[in-house]
Amino acid sequence: MKIKLDIDATPKELRVFFGMPDFEPLQKEWLVYLREKMKQGMENFDPAALLANPAGSFKMFEEMQKAFWQQYARKAGEQPEEGA
Repeated sequence: MKIKLDIDATPKELRVFFGMPDFEPLQKEWLVYLREKMKQGMENFDPAALLANPAGSFKMFEEMQKAFWQQYARKAGEQPEEGA
């Protein structure tokens, strides 16, 4: 036996029906807060500063890559456990 129900309701109507909380006011408040923080960040943002020392910017990524490959080589060199 199969039973099929088609419910024509908006997400808000379903939230109310199931008794779920409405986070819309909180979400709107949070978005206003994020916009303000982004505006503050953009005021102090200087793209030229990123290009001033490109070698220093990529040094961190190079060190991360070296650490990754060292860890990978260490794990690859380990013998698998017996019974595994």
